[in-house]
Order: sequence, then C-alpha cells, then structure tokens
Amino acid sequence: MRKILELDISPKQKEQLESLGINSEGWSLGDVVNIMAVQTAMKGNVSAMAYCRDTAGFNPELQLREAQFEYEKKQKSGEGVEIEDVSDIVEKIWGYDQWISMLNDGVPVLLTKQVPYRFSDIHLDYIRKCQDNTYNILEGAVRSGKTVDHVLAFAKELCDTPDKFHLATGSTMANAKLNIGDANGFGLEHIFRGQCRWTSYKDNDALAIRGPYTNFKEKIVIFAGGGSSASYQKIRGNSYGMWIATEINLHHDNTIKEAFNRTIASHRRKIFWDLNPEHPKAPIYAQYIDKYAEKAQKGILKGGYNYAHMTLFDNINISEERREEIISQYDPDSIWYIRDILGERTIAEGLIYNKLATSIAAKDGKFRIEKKIAQAMARSGKIIHINVGVDFGGNGSGHAFVATGELQGYEKLIILKSRRYLEGEYDPDTGKKILDIDPKALDELFIRFIEAVTKEYGFITKVYADSAESVLIRGFRTALVQSGHGDIKVVNAMKSKITDRIFATTALTAMNRLLITEDCESFEQAASMAVWDPKSLELERLDDGTSDIDTLDSFEYSFERDISKFLRR
Repeated sequence: MRKILELDISPKQKEQLESLGINSEGWSLGDVVNIMAVQTAMKGNVSAMAYCRDTAGFNPELQLREAQFEYEKKQKSGEGVEIEDVSDIVEKIWGYDQWISMLNDGVPVLLTKQVPYRFSDIHLDYIRKCQDNTYNILEGAVRSGKTVDHVLAFAKELCDTPDKFHLATGSTMANAKLNIGDANGFGLEHIFRGQCRWTSYKDNDALAIRGPYTNFKEKIVIFAGGGSSASYQKIRGNSYGMWIATEINLHHDNTIKEAFNRTIASHRRKIFWDLNPEHPKAPIYAQYIDKYAEKAQKGILKGGYNYAHMTLFDNINISEERREEIISQYDPDSIWYIRDILGERTIAEGLIYNKLATSIAAKDGKFRIEKKIAQAMARSGKIIHINVGVDFGGNGSGHAFVATGELQGYEKLIILKSRRYLEGEYDPDTGKKILDIDPKALDELFIRFIEAVTKEYGFITKVYADSAESVLIRGFRTALVQSGHGDIKVVNAMKSKITDRIFATTALTAMNRLLITEDCESFEQAASMAVWDPKSLELERLDDGTSDIDTLDSFEYSFERDISKFLRR
C-alpha cells in the first residue's frame, strides 16, 4: 500500500491539482487521495471530516493519550507537568494537610495559577461545612457567587471520593456545562486544568478527570439537562456518587426524583443545590428544601443539612462600582429589588397586592402596627368594631380566621390576628401536626381563636362566615353558647364581588390606611403570594392551590359590609 501511495501521479491528476492552484511537482498518489478526502468532507461527508481531522492530528482522544503519554514520560524523568495551583484556597478552607493529601503520589508537577479565588467569610464558612453534610443548599440573589462555592466544594470531594461516576445538572445540558463546567473561569475544567478532558458518555457530555489531584484515579462527571419531564431518562442506568445541580428550581420533579434514586448506592453521597429565590410556596420548597430544614431542626435528617442564603453584597468579587451599577437598574422599593438583589423569596409577576407584598418582603414596617398599640386603641375606644371573618376549608384548602379592627370614622382598618389550619400542616399555636379537622375539631379551633381575640382586645362585634357551610355555622353558634360567648353573633358573609373586595384592599393600602400587627403571619403570606390568573381574560384571582385564598377570603368577609364607608371617607 505504501508503494502504491508513493506512485507518481498521472498527467490528468496533475491537471486537476493545477486547476486547484496547487503546484503538482513532487506530488504522489497518496497526496491526491488526501485532497479527494478534503473535497469529499467539504460536501458534508462526516466520515471524511473525521478522517481529515484525525490525519491532521486533531483527534481529541488521541491528543489526550499523547498528553498522558508525555505526562508519564515526564513523571519518570522528573519533569513537571503544568496543572492548576489551588494550594492557597485549599489551605485557607480545609487546611495544609488537605493540600498535602492531594499531592501525596509524589509526582513532580508544575503548579501555575490561573483561577483567582476570592471569598468573603460567609462563603468560606459555607464551603467548609459542605465537607460534613450530605445536603448542601445555597439560595440567594443573582451574582451572589452560589455556584462557584458548590463547584469548589464538589471538586474537593472529587479528589478522594471512592465513587467514579458523578452527576452535574442544569435546566439544560448547555446550562450545566456553562455554569458548572466553565463557571466564568471558576468551573471544574479550570480547577482540573491539565488533568481533564471533555468526552461523551451515553449521549451526555461528560468531563473525565484523571491526574495528581485524583491520585490518577479516573472520575467521570456526567452533564445533563433536567428541565423537561423526560430529562430523567438521560440519567437512568447509572449509579452516581455525588450530584451537583444549578438552578434546581428549574428542574422537573421527575429529574429530581431520578437523581436521588441514582445516588442511593453511592459510597459518599453528597447533594449540592443552588437556586435563585422562587415563589414562597414553590414545589422545590414545599416538597424538598423546607422539609429538609424542618427535619434537620428536629434532628431526624440523616447525613446533615447545610443551608445558606446569599445576597449580592456577599460577593466580594463584584466591585463597589459594579455593584452600584447593577443596583441602579432596580427600584429599591420594588419586588424585583427584593428578589434579585436581596435574594428573598417573593413573587414578582402578576402580584395583586404589589405595594403590600413589597413592604412585607422588605420587612420595612410601613404597614406594621405593634400589637400592644392596637390593644390600647381597642381599650380606649378608637377601634369601634372588631369583626372576625371565617372561610371554611376542604378539598385541599384550609380553614381560615381573620380578626380586623375598624377605627372611628372608618379612618383605618387594622388586621389584628389571623390563623389558617390545613390538614397535614402544623398548628401555628401548638406546633402539633393537624391530622384531621372534623366539625368538632373545627369548633375547638374557632373557639380558641375567639377567646384569644377577646382576651387580647376585649370584645368581638360580629363573626362573618362563609354562607356555603350552614351546618358548620350552626356548630359555631352552639360552640359559642357552650363556651360562654353566646353574645357573639355569627352571620353569613355578604360574599360581594371578589374584585370589589380586592380593589378596596389595594385602595386602603395605597392611602396607607391598612395596618397589620405582628400576629398576622398567615395573612402576610397570603397577601404576598396572591396573583392574577394569567390564563383568564378577566381579572380573576388565581386559585389553584399555590396561594392561600382562604385567608384572603376570611379577611375580606370581616370588613366587606363596610367597604363603602371606608371608600366614602
């Protein structure tokens, strides 16, 4: 074959070369074959493309083997191979012994630094805690440095974890590669510079890591998307040691469950999640993060729970000038500022009570009145009516009670107290789990609320209850008589048009005539999450279980009969 390829070319072939602008002098048949391969590749033939790439010496697999061969040659000869120097940050976070253990193979290397790590104390402390906890969750503002923390903690664990395969996910695979693999120069491919290569594993991009930091044991990090309902199929069939996920709130629940299942058999199981603030009742909180926090607080979550909240101000890599530039794009009194800069859980789109929700999220106290001041106003006669609104639960909704006080001349409306009871959740007063709310149990909750209001404020004018539940209303009346509160009347709520009730509330808010005591947590949560239904052409409050409509209804029942009096003023 060599002899054939070394044959001289024919006159016709020389003409073809000349027509391409190539001097045909000294060209062989093998040279013509290569030119034909290039021409074929230019027509879109993938095999020809690969042939041209590989023949030219650009095959990444071959390049890696050659690099590894050179590395081993230099290792034996004592020459250094250039890798990323992470000694300063490793020593600062985990100590000198950790750094020594990463280079305990005795291989001479050339350490050069390209990744400029700088962390504030809150970030250093969080990264340090990742070593001792299975669940590591970072939540907060955009550009607060969350992902970089996790990438570094994840990389440190990769060095000596006994597991070979690990998982890195984002809303899409490209997102995972961008935020975890690259991470603006702080990603895995930069930490393991000189020791890693991009490859493919089961239709997913993967980063293969093998070098001094892993003691020449290969670690494979598989990158996958998690945003669609079918994404989980891409990560099936493997067992993973650790899982790092960026923007976990954008992952489909199928992916989350599958990833957890895939890490069950790992030798060192670790989870790293980061996310920007979401809807306070978003599934990622309700089904995972808040449950973990609750179990960790009770001491029943095995493996350890490491959670931190970061703001834009915690990232010392952003200069003051750049930070001011970013902040200047936001209205400091807006819900967007609270979510994107302060990193608080809020709803930003479609809010009904925008001004009220913004104030609650900012905790600025603009609508706050101290409970003791409201009590003094009730004793002095400034509060002329105290009404209680009741909305009955069922089919996933909760039983809600709200007490409001109306000032003389209907000058202001004060929300004095609010409670919501939902089966499966915890009683806000006793801390006990609510298992079943039958009519008798509901009567007890109602009387407890009534007695708390009368004890704290002295009287109750009327109770306005949802007229759809006449049997429960009769039960309330009986319970009031039996408990010595027979003078308190329970009547049907007027249940006026919902938008009229909403606009009355927003009008009072706009005029700073709505006040809330510190004893109204359920109302504040409900007002902060109430949004318009995006699928309706009419103005309708979204009622799909993601927000607390029960508390809002009971609040509105308590004062709706006096709306005209408030607005007339």
